[in-house]
Amino acid sequence: MIRVLVVDDSVVIRRLVTQTLERDPDITVVGTAADGRLALAKVAQLDPDVVTLDIEMPRMNGIETVAALRAAGRRVPVIMFSTLTERGAAATLDALTAGATDYVTKPSGTGSVATALERVGAELVPKIKALVPQRTRAAATARPAGGRAVPTARRANPVKPVRAVVVGSSTGGPEALRRVLSELDSPLPVPMLIVQHMPPVFTRQLAERLDRVGPMTVVEAAGDEPLLPGHAYLAPGGRHLEVVGQGAGVRTLLTDGPPVNFTRPAVDVLFRSAVRVLGGDLLALVLTGMGSDGRDGAGEIARAGGHVLAQDEQTSVVWGMPGAVTTAGHAHQVLPVGTIAQALAAATSGTRP
Repeated sequence: MIRVLVVDDSVVIRRLVTQTLERDPDITVVGTAADGRLALAKVAQLDPDVVTLDIEMPRMNGIETVAALRAAGRRVPVIMFSTLTERGAAATLDALTAGATDYVTKPSGTGSVATALERVGAELVPKIKALVPQRTRAAATARPAGGRAVPTARRANPVKPVRAVVVGSSTGGPEALRRVLSELDSPLPVPMLIVQHMPPVFTRQLAERLDRVGPMTVVEAAGDEPLLPGHAYLAPGGRHLEVVGQGAGVRTLLTDGPPVNFTRPAVDVLFRSAVRVLGGDLLALVLTGMGSDGRDGAGEIARAGGHVLAQDEQTSVVWGMPGAVTTAGHAHQVLPVGTIAQALAAATSGTRP
């Protein structure tokens, strides 16, 4: 059983979240708390596998609680409850920076609290199940190697010029992106395009934050922009990001097609459009995230002669997306997040914008 601690200042929400989670036979709620101070005591007492945590609470809010947990050395996965507002997005990104693992958004415009919680449960339960095994895997990697086969990296393609870097990420992605971009010594001499699974409002604020951490100019893609070296274009929440050729140049394109891999924006949509326009003159990077979005597109890039990087399991919050790329045999390199910036700089050095 996956043991969950539910933290919210509303007794109604605590009860409904508990009921929603315990409908799943693999999950049990071992305790609840009404604020952050009580939550810290309950974590020490109950040692849950996952904590769900509201942001707005009296005495100690969610951001302060996450920071206190991490300062105490507690590595328990923490999933924040957020709202689809400017304030909610800012608070959620603050919580992720403080050490929260992931978040779910509270639906708006639903007919009842119960209906809203049903929607939250549909998003929350898969995230809980994806996050918990990471603790077991982390413990296993601390033991001497043996028994478990490590996927073999794909044989490298002949070296080709890189005309663009395309990136996909999801759970844990905001922090991984911050780490990669902040560790670049100088702007890449090529454009970068990023799909991070996030709703509207969140992506704009994420782009603004990423723009401040390193030498790349990071913007939320607006569509019909020329791709410029040293610039990174982040897909807006709710819209697919593609690239199209225009004369001798390449521009961004935003589309409203159906979700792919249950999400919009989708990494596969970006990767496939980049192959259509740029062929194999691409470097693809797949960072931490749930699911397998990016696997098929990475395969197309590899077959076209491009180069594919995947984040390794040990440094991923969830090794779903990079793991899917790696186990499918599409990754040329599987790297810890701390070496990815160096790899990007090396792969793009000497290339022409």
